[in-house]
Amino acid sequence: MPAADHVDHRRALDIRGEEIAATHLRNAGMLILDRNWRPHDSEVVGEVDLIARDGDALVIVEVTTRQSLAFGTPVQAVTRRKIRQLRSLALAWLDARSIHAPSLRFDVISVTIPLAGQPVVEHLRAV
Repeated sequence: MPAADHVDHRRALDIRGEEIAATHLRNAGMLILDRNWRPHDSEVVGEVDLIARDGDALVIVEVTTRQSLAFGTPVQAVTRRKIRQLRSLALAWLDARSIHAPSLRFDVISVTIPLAGQPVVEHLRAV
């Protein structure tokens, strides 16, 4: 597969995984507040895949998507460094909207989309 095709395929897979994750959250009774948020005019860099409200909790969600487990589970892709980055991004999101959240939670949703069969969703809360 040429490099450009690989990037397009990877992006399409990520978008599908995020759609599946957002549906999972809505089905769990959560409200999606933002998607693919990046800070503007901030020293913080990166992107938050999904931001949701679960009761009084603001939930920052990292979505990882894979087609197979050949290179490990999607959850294994979320490092401590990534969690620290998500914390900084969450504070930047709250600041940008002048919002106070009574509680803040960081979740990881792992989506495995096999070539055949149904996607598998694993939701880890408060990582």
